Amino acid sequence: MGAKLFAYLSYPDAPAALEWMERVGFAVVRRQDGDDGRVIHAEVRLGDAVVMVASNDADYERPGLLSQSTGQGLYLLLDDVDGFYRNALAAGATSVIEPESAAWGARRARVLDPQGQEWSAGTYEPGLAWD
Repeated sequence: MGAKLFAYLSYPDAPAALEWMERVGFAVVRRQDGDDGRVIHAEVRLGDAVVMVASNDADYERPGLLSQSTGQGLYLLLDDVDGFYRNALAAGATSVIEPESAAWGARRARVLDPQGQEWSAGTYEPGLAWD
């Protein structure tokens, strides 16, 4: 079997993170909550993109924004980068890179979600051989 990669994120307020993800276009396809209201495990999907989400089980420190990046984040391959950006801001995200046409010919944008997780969107598909 080949390999597949799926991201997982934990949040101090996972229920709020899931609400934000729904507002930007993800669908919650699985969710298990604990008796205390914490999210034990959830999965969200947008097209073929799947992210697993849970409530923090420790006091993690998320890297802060330095210039235009936290040094780590998620990248969504999307046709409608501008629409994602608008929806993300309307749902409470902070703008990092407004939608732009990059020097390499792709459209891109970057935001921090309300809890500081970096999300990039673009029309460039990583992993393909260059011409």
